[in-house]
Amino acid sequence: AAAGLSYVGAYVINTYKNYDNFLQDKYALLPAVIIICVAVVMFIIGLLGCCATFRESRVGLGLFLAIILIIFIAEVSAFVLGFVYREKVKTDVQGTMSSVFEKYDGKNPESTVVDYLQEHLHCCGVKNYSDWTTTQWFNSTGNNSVPQSCCQQEAKNCTGHLDQPQEL
Repeated sequence: AAAGLSYVGAYVINTYKNYDNFLQDKYALLPAVIIICVAVVMFIIGLLGCCATFRESRVGLGLFLAIILIIFIAEVSAFVLGFVYREKVKTDVQGTMSSVFEKYDGKNPESTVVDYLQEHLHCCGVKNYSDWTTTQWFNSTGNNSVPQSCCQQEAKNCTGHLDQPQEL
């Protein structure tokens, strides 16, 4: 389990590089760091449990049980906090995404991140393709279309025009 958590934490940190413009909060990596710390602690606790079992130590097994109960309580608390604050996180991320989409011009680093996000997550806009109609880029191009990154990968001749939403 510790190896799995270490992998997840490292994967999140590595993936963060691609989405850092959307997560302007500097504490966005904190959950990944916490996951890696938990993995290290779990490894140590597992080692303690194995040693206590091998030696048949009542004190060691009691300490292991107490630590496992504390971890369980912490997990339940984290679940409750995640459930309570899910709407706030959703609102914050949508607001940040909207501001990044507003800065889109097809050339700047924010534009690269938006294109990457839309291509890899197979999405268009914050909620849907109509979000593009309110951006400065859409109004400046005047061609009634969205960026090419909104096009479905299967659509061969997609131009991004809004009169062909089935290709977006």
